[in-house]
Amino acid sequence: MQNLNTYVLAIESSCDDTSCAILCNNTVLSNITANQKIHEKYGGVVPELASRDHQKNIVPVLQEALKVANITLEQLNAVAVTVGPGLMGSLLVGLSFAKSLALALNIPLVGVNHMQGHILAHFIIDDKDHECPQFPFLCLTVSGGHTQLVKITDHLCFEILGSTIDDAVGEAFDKAAKILGLPYPGGPLIDKYAKEGDRSKFKFSTSHVPGYNYSFSGIKTSFLYFVQNNVQKNPDFVKENLNDICASYQHHLIEVLLKNTKNLIKETGIKHLAIAGGVSANSELRKQVKALETELNIKTFIPKFEYCTDNAAMIGITGYYKFLKKEFSGLDIIPQTRMSL
Repeated sequence: MQNLNTYVLAIESSCDDTSCAILCNNTVLSNITANQKIHEKYGGVVPELASRDHQKNIVPVLQEALKVANITLEQLNAVAVTVGPGLMGSLLVGLSFAKSLALALNIPLVGVNHMQGHILAHFIIDDKDHECPQFPFLCLTVSGGHTQLVKITDHLCFEILGSTIDDAVGEAFDKAAKILGLPYPGGPLIDKYAKEGDRSKFKFSTSHVPGYNYSFSGIKTSFLYFVQNNVQKNPDFVKENLNDICASYQHHLIEVLLKNTKNLIKETGIKHLAIAGGVSANSELRKQVKALETELNIKTFIPKFEYCTDNAAMIGITGYYKFLKKEFSGLDIIPQTRMSL
């Protein structure tokens, strides 16, 4: 009798998190991630240090993933791994390890686009009540390096309809946090302080970009000048207004994100909207996206928190769909710091 179960080992090492997951078809059996704390003291990810920690972490993370999933290497049908985009050294560690495993086990190697993984995380079936977006659907993909509006017509068919022309929204959050003197990573802290603030207290400039594209560099600069000007008048300005600053700035960024999103939904008539990427963990963004269901009469899909940040499960689900279509990679595949969707 043919075994209908496909076991995929997934490896994600695009930045500073080392993650391994085991999937049986579209179900996650384990999803283990080792975070790197060393970068906090530098206020951002140091690529060389990230690569070294990946080398230290990848074997124990894999062993833990196998243990939690309760399977052996010999049961695996494929190895899926992030090829890009990401940091060259970090990608190289994961990809080299994945190649070695695929070669030793004589199973297919499946190279995965990290950003496709964020989107397809919505197709991980964690429970019987889980609902997946229906094709075609739109996805607002928001992370430290990407801000994109994507139309998805099949599991592996993506069309970018809007994108940032400079900085991503995640960078806009982290840069503002640094200006305010908050520790790295600052984006989640802005979300935390914003909960206690008045989002209408302060106003910030908006960049005007044609079509459905975004620009956040000017917003970052205006925020810097805003803080500098007010601190000159009152050295305690940030301390006295931190909650209101965070709430106002966060509200402004989300307004910018959702303006294009709403216009695109109205133009295309597509009724299913998903969000994906690290910034999709932001509580206010999740709340505002959910509110669009009533405002625009659509269905929204918000990922679980564990699938927002970088994780191997999202690489595994993408690898699974590529495995079904026999989209395998050769051992000559190389990491790509930049990679089109």
